[in-house]
Amino acid sequence: MKFTLSWLKEHLETDATLDEICTRLTEIGLEVEDVDDKAAFKPFVIAKVLSAEKHPQADRLKVLMVDTGAGAPVQVVCGAPNARAGLVGAFAAPGTYVPGIDVTLAVGNIRGVESRGMMCSEKELQISDSHDGIIDLPDDAPVGKSYAAYAHLDDPVIEINLTPNRPDCTSIRGIARDLAASGLGTLKTRAVPSFAVEGDTPVKLTLDLDDPKLCPGFSLRLVRGVRNGPSPRWMQQRLLAIGLRPINALVDITNYMTFDQGRPMHVFDAAKVTGNLTVRRAREGETVLALDQREYKLGPNNVVISDEDGIESIGGIMGGEHSGCDENTVDVLIESALWDPMNIAKSGRSLGIITDARYRFERGVDPEYMVPGLERTTELVLELCGGTAARAEVVGYKGYEPKVVDFPYSEVKRLTGLEVSTEESNAILARLGFTVSGSGERVSVSVPSWRPDVDGKADLVEEVMRIHGVDNIKPAPLESHAAVNGRILTTLQIRTRAAKRALASRGMLEAVTWSFIPEDQAKLFGGGSAALKLANPIAAEMSDMRPSLLPGLLTAAQRNADKGYGDVAIFEVSGTYENDRPEGQRRVAGGIRRGTASLAGAGRMWSNTVKGGGKPVDVFDAKADALAVIEASGLPMGNIQIEQGGPEWYHPGRSGTIKMGPKVVLGYFGEFHPLTLEALDVSGALCGFEVYLDAMAEPKKKATRTKQALDLSPFQAVKRDFAFVVDKTIEAGAVMKAATGADRKLITGVNVFDIFEGASVGEGKKSVAIEVQIQPVERTLTDEDFEALTQKIVASVMKFTGGVLRS
Repeated sequence: MKFTLSWLKEHLETDATLDEICTRLTEIGLEVEDVDDKAAFKPFVIAKVLSAEKHPQADRLKVLMVDTGAGAPVQVVCGAPNARAGLVGAFAAPGTYVPGIDVTLAVGNIRGVESRGMMCSEKELQISDSHDGIIDLPDDAPVGKSYAAYAHLDDPVIEINLTPNRPDCTSIRGIARDLAASGLGTLKTRAVPSFAVEGDTPVKLTLDLDDPKLCPGFSLRLVRGVRNGPSPRWMQQRLLAIGLRPINALVDITNYMTFDQGRPMHVFDAAKVTGNLTVRRAREGETVLALDQREYKLGPNNVVISDEDGIESIGGIMGGEHSGCDENTVDVLIESALWDPMNIAKSGRSLGIITDARYRFERGVDPEYMVPGLERTTELVLELCGGTAARAEVVGYKGYEPKVVDFPYSEVKRLTGLEVSTEESNAILARLGFTVSGSGERVSVSVPSWRPDVDGKADLVEEVMRIHGVDNIKPAPLESHAAVNGRILTTLQIRTRAAKRALASRGMLEAVTWSFIPEDQAKLFGGGSAALKLANPIAAEMSDMRPSLLPGLLTAAQRNADKGYGDVAIFEVSGTYENDRPEGQRRVAGGIRRGTASLAGAGRMWSNTVKGGGKPVDVFDAKADALAVIEASGLPMGNIQIEQGGPEWYHPGRSGTIKMGPKVVLGYFGEFHPLTLEALDVSGALCGFEVYLDAMAEPKKKATRTKQALDLSPFQAVKRDFAFVVDKTIEAGAVMKAATGADRKLITGVNVFDIFEGASVGEGKKSVAIEVQIQPVERTLTDEDFEALTQKIVASVMKFTGGVLRS
């Protein structure tokens, strides 16, 4: 929301400086985002042309001698057709930045004649689009003085970052009201519009709606005999300052009212309206050519204003090109209406239209200002364009029924810690337009019509707090308890943080991807149900809630690869959605690796090759990442089971399922199915995983939070290698599990270091070589002890896998 300082002071009587106003705005919750003090216009001065001689080398150029009021005349080469002796205009000296042409001037040499500055046109100073000649000021303009001050171009522009809950401050009047309530000046009272009316508005209006909330009120007035030329300079300057382009007086008046009073208006050229107007739902497939020159296809969810020939306006969002006002407009219909905020938001989003009117209507405008807004707009039209006003036509509006909030003063202290007296609380609320009824420690507060955001007592506390001053809240330490504080974070929060740290420590970068994905991607990863479709997606390709983190991560990796960064390792810990119920939202840690982005190192370089890096990522990289997440989450790794295969988006022979026991699935890992990658338009060596953090059981509560003493064995650990011949169908994990179970007290680790298939081990067989780590606890083991343990390992593997020791 932008406004100029002088525009604000038209509503606020104050002697406060620009800095004081900006500071106070931020203090009361209207955060100042930017201030343009117009310093760029300060170098321009008023200067007078003393002489204008023809350039010796160019027919269209003139050599001017210019009095800048700073001493000797300055020579300037100028090509403007209106340059002449005696002209008073705006001069820019060398070193001045000219915003309209984005150039910093220097001493120039034009066709052999030195030029020490520039006489400026309105376009070069961004006053207008006119560049037919240089600025021509009255003869009595003060030479040597600031042109910006003379032309009122030095009016600072303030921009505030407005939160969605403050529709009242989408107007300069509302901002001034807040500042006055904070004690920074007095809100000016504007005279009630007064003008003569003749006859009735002949165009009648009908509300043909199944839901009255869609248009709670509509007012209309005809003004005959207007002259629709350019708006006055003061209005154009204000609109230009806030980024709006002046069009003509009638349109500029509606834009001015939108920002000045927060009341979006619309004008129809009455000669282009056929018969009466009707507010109705659009019919399926109806189209309208809007004022932005684009044709929009409408449907029953869009509310429109139509005449006998068809749609003339998309209600509350944008008018139609057909009935727009131009320089030929003589009779004008002025509209001031109320629209349902939710419908405006949905319609604007579905049509992709962003306008100042939509911005205000979807937040909620003051219903009580519908008719006064029409009166004020009519007054401006009569003042600037002339004409005769007819009586207004008002349909549908039933008046404002104020919300009444029960307000205990003690809530201010309870919610903010501020000690604010009841008298001050009452005074603050009254200055903001609230009406306080009753006495004692609990009162009733009526909410003004311009504050639709206030619903309960907490909202009233916020109003008291921000006007009293958030900076008055004194910082205080948290209360200290006699006992050690209990755990603050939940188990899921702790595991979320642990998973992020574990993956980051493995060289992966955290990514944040959209929770919404295209329907075809959702179906590819087990989603796409109707329950998870968005009613109002922010884009057509973001139609479904994601069933998996992998589509977003895979497409993100491909985007990086397309830009030349093919070795990518990224992860995300976030939510996925199985259905539309609360229990259908899962907490998942997922990640993908692409190219050669393994833990050992990415890139085909000698240093990586030495460490085992530089090779394309595979299923084992994904497995290691998934197990790292599970281990970081605190689960006992000895109980983890891994089964071959996973969901259909993984490669069937290069993927696995991680389980805790026979039923609890903790996650999946592996390389991706070629058809999955093709459907996503993704290529390259890729592997990934997903671990369900919410599927992990709560850890058992310990009697004490003190860690057990570290118990290290004083005896040397020993490693023994075994090679077993098993059927090809037997997983290496089954051999490892069988070997571990032979003696859990002595065997502390089992790793696979080789798998061999060939004629020497037999048809349908394979050799699985494992390394068993043995840690004596009570004494040094003898040869007999090792022989007995070896027999137990061989027997256990044979029993559970059918494997025999390879000879």
